[in-house]
Amino acid sequence: MKVTFLGTGAAFPDPERGQSGVLVTLSNNRHFLLDCGAGTTRQLVCAGVDPADVELICLSHLHHDHICDFPAFIITGWMFERQNAPILLGPKGVRHFSEHLFEDGAFKGDFLARSHYQARKDNIEAVRPDIREMEPGCVYQDDDIKIIADWVEHIPREISECFGVRIEAENRVIAFSGDTAPCDAMIELAKDADLLIHECTFPESFIEYRKKTGVGIHAHTSPNELGRIAKIANVKTLVATHFGHFDSTSPVLKKAARNHFPIDLMGPHLFDEMAADIRLLYDGPLTFARDLLRVEL
Repeated sequence: MKVTFLGTGAAFPDPERGQSGVLVTLSNNRHFLLDCGAGTTRQLVCAGVDPADVELICLSHLHHDHICDFPAFIITGWMFERQNAPILLGPKGVRHFSEHLFEDGAFKGDFLARSHYQARKDNIEAVRPDIREMEPGCVYQDDDIKIIADWVEHIPREISECFGVRIEAENRVIAFSGDTAPCDAMIELAKDADLLIHECTFPESFIEYRKKTGVGIHAHTSPNELGRIAKIANVKTLVATHFGHFDSTSPVLKKAARNHFPIDLMGPHLFDEMAADIRLLYDGPLTFARDLLRVEL
């Protein structure tokens, strides 16, 4: 089993990182996708994976940087001759989101134009996902894989439920946080995991800055807190991801971030600070994700 990080950034467009997307590939070449932020479909192709071969996609929550490439993923699969409806797992609201995109929704014009071709008519199921709104517990299982989900704490649940997931396959366990503040549910999902993929959006110094300025959503996990989660959950390997552009040297991003960060402190050197803070409690294997990083399990 292998994990490919398709996008490791956060909400802003980033010249170095796509938005959230993680591909899990079993040894029998079955593909499962976690999140679908901007650039995910292109990155699948960059990773040598046909989007039409991804059979299940799980959206952790409905923030744009986790879902906005979903239309491209579905339409591309249709054009690439996907023959079966992909399974779509997501929080409450994901049915409304998906059903307002294609045949009678935002991309109706695209659908009507392409569906004139016989090949598109023949695989019309490709634009009709098998939508399953998640509740805590086992949300998918077959002979090869089991996916367990639980609520995590990112934004108020009445706005959008947010889920973390635990994937059990091939005698291995992968846990994926989505976006979340530290919570017991994520510790339970990650218990004894071979790999924990967890958001770590800002370094400690930037979190303190954001608290003082009152800008942005604070319901993320700090490096100190991530180290604690990995330690308590006894994870074998930790990969931090979903970085909030604090490492960028882009003048465009610095301009956009001027009310969010102390922009004169932005840069890749901050990963040293983050590593030291995670290491206060967690001493196992640690990697900071980058786009197209592959982890073999």
